[in-house]
Amino acid sequence: MVFMQPQDAIVFLFAFSVRVPRTDVCTVRRRCGKVPGSDRERQNSISLIGMEWHQTMAKYIIKRVAMGIFSIFIVATVTFFVMNLVPGGPFVAEKSISAAAQQALAEKYGLDKPLGVQYVNYMKSLLHGDLGLSLRQRGRTVNEIIASKLPVTLELSLLAMIIALVFGISMGILAAVNKNSWVDHGANFVAISGISIPHFWLGILLILVFSVNLQWLPASGYVPFSEDPLQNLRTLLLPASVLGTGLAATLMRHTRASMIAVLKADYIRTARAKGLLPKAVILKHAFRNALVPVITLTTLLFGELLGGAVLTEQVFTIPGFGKMIVDSVFNRDYAVVQGVVLIVAIGFLMLNLLADVLYVLINPKMRG
Repeated sequence: MVFMQPQDAIVFLFAFSVRVPRTDVCTVRRRCGKVPGSDRERQNSISLIGMEWHQTMAKYIIKRVAMGIFSIFIVATVTFFVMNLVPGGPFVAEKSISAAAQQALAEKYGLDKPLGVQYVNYMKSLLHGDLGLSLRQRGRTVNEIIASKLPVTLELSLLAMIIALVFGISMGILAAVNKNSWVDHGANFVAISGISIPHFWLGILLILVFSVNLQWLPASGYVPFSEDPLQNLRTLLLPASVLGTGLAATLMRHTRASMIAVLKADYIRTARAKGLLPKAVILKHAFRNALVPVITLTTLLFGELLGGAVLTEQVFTIPGFGKMIVDSVFNRDYAVVQGVVLIVAIGFLMLNLLADVLYVLINPKMRG
């Protein structure tokens, strides 16, 4: 057994308790100037992370597109069989047509073939981008009908969404910043009123005020943008305001709730403690992180506008997408109904993909 002197023991313990900094070859070379410095290494690591993120994002988008194609296939299949389960044919309502004429029309449009054969032919046409022929508007394809109606509703929906975003988000931010104040209560009252008021009643009221009494805007009709841009805006302003009122109320409520949750976060208190201006704290730090649920809601609401503006288009006599859907259902125009459902489904899928991409662009924390 080996015994140590007290002073040797102290030296022994000190040697094991003190950590000697490790100096590797790269550190020595960097100090000698033989390898790039830490800034260059940091830039290279950032570049590698960026490349990896872009590859991950590309794989995610490809995966979502593949899932979207499968979803479109399911929607097209279900819509086809549901429309063929409806009692009666598309020409039954036309009592002036004889049975022989109805049979001839069925043969012309391929409705006399077995259901399985009709389905295969329909899917083959979809692969070539052909939605078929209209059963009621003779000589017109579904592609032509949708192409003539969809831009009108898209323009109306875009204007309504701009109105909703401007008023809804601004009121939501003001209500969250001034929580439990008269501003908050007033914004909530306006939001509840916007959600509760029916669109057709608000449309009639706006027509009575701005068209009949003040005569500022036209009561109905539609003028294409290519013919007269100013008159086009005047004809769409009232129906877009009707649609945007309900959307603004919904966006205001969600923006307020999201902003209140974000304003309680620790990094917001840190930003305020650092002496940042309240405007910078709210708009640069809080609002950007509160946008994620708002983006989801915005994309869903815009998708609903494509087929949900039926009453508004009826009140203001706008030849849009919603009115075409109702007319096609009542006229038993199966091909148009199937094409409309397919276009709306594709629109929802594209909007959801856009929302997912915007998540990552707005919130860097979701890039991991």
